[in-house]
Amino acid sequence: MKNIYGGLMVLKQMEHADVMPDSQTFCYLLNHCEREEDIIKYYEKLKCAGVQMTKQVYMALINAYASCGLFEKAKQVVLDGVPNKSFNEIKSALASALAIHGQISDAFDIYEEIKDSGCNLEPKAIIPLIENYQSEGELTRLLQLLEELHDPDYRVEGCCRVLLYCVKYNHLSTAIDLLKQLKDTFHVHDNELAMEATVEEVFCLIAETQPVNLKIGLDLLTAIKEELSLRPSRKSLDFLLAACVKSKDLHNARLIWKEYKAAGFTHNVLSLLRMYQAFLACGDHKSAATLLHRIPKDDPHVCCVIEACQTTYAKSSVKSKEKKKKEKMEEDEEEDDRKEFEKE
Repeated sequence: MKNIYGGLMVLKQMEHADVMPDSQTFCYLLNHCEREEDIIKYYEKLKCAGVQMTKQVYMALINAYASCGLFEKAKQVVLDGVPNKSFNEIKSALASALAIHGQISDAFDIYEEIKDSGCNLEPKAIIPLIENYQSEGELTRLLQLLEELHDPDYRVEGCCRVLLYCVKYNHLSTAIDLLKQLKDTFHVHDNELAMEATVEEVFCLIAETQPVNLKIGLDLLTAIKEELSLRPSRKSLDFLLAACVKSKDLHNARLIWKEYKAAGFTHNVLSLLRMYQAFLACGDHKSAATLLHRIPKDDPHVCCVIEACQTTYAKSSVKSKEKKKKEKMEEDEEEDDRKEFEKE
C-alpha cells in the first residue's frame, strides 16, 4: 500500500510551517491513492486549503477513481462540471483512464461523445485506446484512430502500436505498409536506430507469442530485405531463431542460421546456443553434438544453459519414446483383440 498516512503527515508539517500546498502537491497525492477513502481525504484537504481546481487536479481525480476501479465516480467528475476551456482535455483524460484500466467499451463511448460534439480526442488519449483495444477483427477502427494522430511523435507511437496488433493477428500487408511509413518518418529525422528498435520489437513479439506464428515472421523478414531494403539486425535474427526453437522447425532454423552470414554477422555465443537448442528440440542429436564443440565454455553461465538444454530436451526425448512405446502397446493389444475376435 502506498504511504497515505505519510502523505497526510507531510501536509500537516507544511501546515505547521505555514507552507501552503499547491495544486501540483494534491495532483501528486491523488495520483498515488489506492482507496476511495484516501481520495476523499485528499480532496477534502484540497478544498480546505482553498486550492484552485485546475485541469490537472480534475485529471488527477479521474485517474485516482479509475485506478481504484470506481469508474462511475471517474465519469461523475466530468458530469459535475469542469471549466469549458479545459472540457475536451479533461474528457479525453477520462477516455484514457478508462482504456488503461480495461473499460475499453466505455472509453470508446466517451470518444464518440467527443467526436459528436465536433471536437477531437487529445493525441495522448488516443494512444491508450490503440494500445488497449486488442480484440481480433478491429483493425479498421485502429487505423481510423491512427489517422487522427497528426503530431509526428504520437503518430510514430501509434503506428508502432498498430503494427504490433497487425503482427499479433496476422495482418501482413498492413504491417508492411506501416513499416514503410515508419521507415520514411525515421529517415526524415535521420533516426535509423529507432527503425531498428521497432523491427526488433516486432520479432520479439513473434518469438514470445503462443502459439508461434513463424510464417508472418519469415514473410516480414523477406519484406524488410526486399521491399524496405533494410538489413535485419542481429537481435532480430536472434528472436526469429528463438521462434524456430519454440516451434521445433529445424528447416527454418537452418534458413535463419544462414541469414546471419547474409547480414554480415558472425555467429556469437547466443546464436550458437539457439541453434544448439534447435537441433536438440528437433531430435537432431548428431548435429547438436557437432555444434557443441564450437560453443565456448569458459563462461559458467553458458555451461549452465547447455546443461539446462540437455536436461530439458533429454526429458522431452524420453517422454516421446514413452509415448511411442505406449502407442505401440495399444496397437498390439488392438491387434490381439482383433485376432481373438476373428477366431470367435
